[in-house]
Amino acid sequence: MAKAKKNSAGDASLEKQIYDLKQLLEISKSLNSVIDFSTLIEAILYTCMGQMKTLGVAIFTKKNFDASCFQLNRNYYGFELTNDHEYFIPEDHPFIKKLNTVNACITVEDLAKMELEEDKPISALIALNPSLIVPLKAKNHITGLLVLGEQITSEPYSDYEKEHIINIAALAAIAINNAGLLEMTTTDMMTHLKLKHYFYTVLMEKLELSEQQKIPLSVLMLDIDFFKRFNDTYGHACGDVVLQMVASVVQQNTRNQDMAARYGGEEFCVMLCDTADKTAMKIAERIRKSIENLDILYEDQHLSLTISIGVAQYNPEVDHSAKALVDRADKALYNSKQSGRNRVSLAE
Repeated sequence: MAKAKKNSAGDASLEKQIYDLKQLLEISKSLNSVIDFSTLIEAILYTCMGQMKTLGVAIFTKKNFDASCFQLNRNYYGFELTNDHEYFIPEDHPFIKKLNTVNACITVEDLAKMELEEDKPISALIALNPSLIVPLKAKNHITGLLVLGEQITSEPYSDYEKEHIINIAALAAIAINNAGLLEMTTTDMMTHLKLKHYFYTVLMEKLELSEQQKIPLSVLMLDIDFFKRFNDTYGHACGDVVLQMVASVVQQNTRNQDMAARYGGEEFCVMLCDTADKTAMKIAERIRKSIENLDILYEDQHLSLTISIGVAQYNPEVDHSAKALVDRADKALYNSKQSGRNRVSLAE
């Protein structure tokens, strides 16, 4: 009888392992099919919550491919954050260096044994009161950290569960690494906005979705007024600073589902999903005012600038391609230029 029970328990354990292996295969397929970084982070968090039955999950990643620290992603669940802490860890921090040498889940108790100085990054991490800290490692280097809260059952994580989350973390790290490589090939190094060719690729996909689901979509074309004078008067280094400042303002006024790109030279373009022309005009006006109010300090000189913008809402009856829509926005931009610059015009 005891032997039968033992065999039954062994069979159940084997079935659990087979099931979890199948789950890992599906997780791998799912994560590696996502190319958008914010969507990928959401997928990783939901996967961890579902697989580990946890009440809290968060992730530290680099904000962009050339960032020098890991920051707590704004998408997190179940953790209480306070203004007393800044949730970031420099990539050269001793804790990150130690994580590079291990491939295991870390508890707060394990963290204490590492005898690290309790500086701001470590204090903030401890303040989250995590049950597990899981390194995300790809190609022998850290790409981020997973932070898990307690399980729904309030039971401590078992050794098997820790091994399972390490396997999930390995898949997540590879997906993050791949997303980073994609970002490098699709991003303008100076402004950190997307490149023109990638903008068109995504825009074509979004136009199909817009037509199928009857969801409005608008495009902005932006051009810095009299940009040449910055290069001619102060040099190209000044022009680069101006481009970066404008790009930052544009980026701050777009959502995760939108996309801002450097179109070329001093021109930018923005795709606004689920946005009709009236709202797009308001967003464009907000960008225009923000740029007009910029005070750029360059080599003890206070510089100001303005921008002209054209707005066009997708109309499937006239916009038979992504380029046709962008061209209409560009014509509206030309109208802004001809009408005196520093203004927003709507395409006909």
